[in-house]
Amino acid sequence: MSRIGNKPIELPGGVSVSLSPGRVMVNGPLGELTQLVPVRMQVEQSDGTLTVKRPTERGEDRALHGLTRSLIANMVEGVTKGFEKRLEIQGVGYRAALRGASLELNVGFSHPVVIQPPQGISFEVPAPTEVLVKGIDKQQVGQTAAEVRAVRPPEPYKGKGIRYQGEYVRRKVGKRA
Repeated sequence: MSRIGNKPIELPGGVSVSLSPGRVMVNGPLGELTQLVPVRMQVEQSDGTLTVKRPTERGEDRALHGLTRSLIANMVEGVTKGFEKRLEIQGVGYRAALRGASLELNVGFSHPVVIQPPQGISFEVPAPTEVLVKGIDKQQVGQTAAEVRAVRPPEPYKGKGIRYQGEYVRRKVGKRA
């Protein structure tokens, strides 16, 4: 029995949901998100909550039940609070700066790396060694943060590079003389 799929989704004030077969649209204070959902899953709205029901107990229906509920809950959270990923930059001379809306990274290459934010994503640089990726779409925020990290992933010998906040990098011992 799906524990996640059976939980109702609370709709906070200022959030409106429009349902059509195979599509859920969520409007909120921060923006609007649309998600395609499996047509077999029934999404019902009643007095400030959304519930997702599955048609059968087959394995694939049970898997889609929890997935559909999680996607819709993330949309509701995104249009009310938004999502953010924090990245840390470590290394001598490694730093980040904002140039307009785009992010400029100086991470040991002979040139600065400029990253343009996709639609709906914004960058913030509270400190030269910290980058915040913000947006209302959880998947897009995570993907953009992964692309920023991929410019210079942390290396295991000196620990230099771009990492997620709190990410542990296993260190290796270098050559022995």
